[in-house]
Amino acid sequence: MIHSVKIKPMDTVLGIDLPTWWFLLIGALISGYGILDGFDLGAGALHLFFRKEQSRRIALNAIGPVWDGNEVWLVIGAGSLFAAFPLVYGTILSVFYLPFMLFLVAIIFRGISIEFRSKEKMNWWHQLWDVSYCLSSTVISLLLGLILGNLIQGIPLNANHEFVGRLHDFFNPYAGLIAITVLSLFMMHGAMYLLMKTEDRLYAKLTIIANNTSKFFILCFMATSMATLIYVPHMTAIFKGHPELFILPMAALLIVLNIRRSIEKRQYRRGFVSSAVTTALLLILFAMGLYPNLVLSNIDPRGNISIYEAASSDGSLRTMLLFAFIGMPLVCTYTVFMFWTFRGKVKLEEHSY
Repeated sequence: MIHSVKIKPMDTVLGIDLPTWWFLLIGALISGYGILDGFDLGAGALHLFFRKEQSRRIALNAIGPVWDGNEVWLVIGAGSLFAAFPLVYGTILSVFYLPFMLFLVAIIFRGISIEFRSKEKMNWWHQLWDVSYCLSSTVISLLLGLILGNLIQGIPLNANHEFVGRLHDFFNPYAGLIAITVLSLFMMHGAMYLLMKTEDRLYAKLTIIANNTSKFFILCFMATSMATLIYVPHMTAIFKGHPELFILPMAALLIVLNIRRSIEKRQYRRGFVSSAVTTALLLILFAMGLYPNLVLSNIDPRGNISIYEAASSDGSLRTMLLFAFIGMPLVCTYTVFMFWTFRGKVKLEEHSY
């Protein structure tokens, strides 16, 4: 597939044009969300594997202080996409209208499940919100993967960037494989985060879960890699012109193998860092396959939407970039401070979830 790009003269900052700066910035925000909220969603998807009430409370309190702060990265990323590339924002929301509506409903139910569970003492009440929490976390993970899978292989847009497909087009085998891979990655990521926050019997159970989820992810990773090479060749076209970039997929493979090594040696902090880096590298490879486009059409190359075509005015991009350079360090500082404040093993108290 040939990527059609309409390029107009652009201002640059440090030799990089403004649309590319925003492409990189939004990619960093999405990566931050995937890493941070990824372990929250993974912990939620694993929640029903914990049978005892105390174990479920500990697992909830492990992510309780940080889950809402982690979602800030998604809000900032969506806002940045709207401000920098309004055409892409409008197109994606209109094309993925139903998945995004389900996504928002699942986010709402995940939040209220965490907050409502401890408000009553009845067992049925706890069970109700436990199921809601697990189901909503799983649905969010799958929907993120489904949207990502469709963006990778392209969506049916005509030359006017209008969606001409049908609802069932979203539920194709490749997008389904990506969805399962994202879920497996988040479950593994969440299991290792919980291992850093728990002890005793729950810790012992999580060692088994981390071992199983890592094997499941590696199988999904291998299947997804093969499917991408065979059925989505445009995602690897960049390596033909720049073979030196092949170091990135090789690095991703080595880090995935290091996750297994870390789990076998019970070095879960190192394994957690490796899974975080894996998330970032996979999103980087996705971005490399798209650039300089943000949305690909799988029926007409003229339907592709490039960063240059979709970008706001240079003045807007430059002003917003100044605020981004100020705001991003603040967001990162807040995130580090939050995790430092709530470091260590979880201890249940009177006001715990």
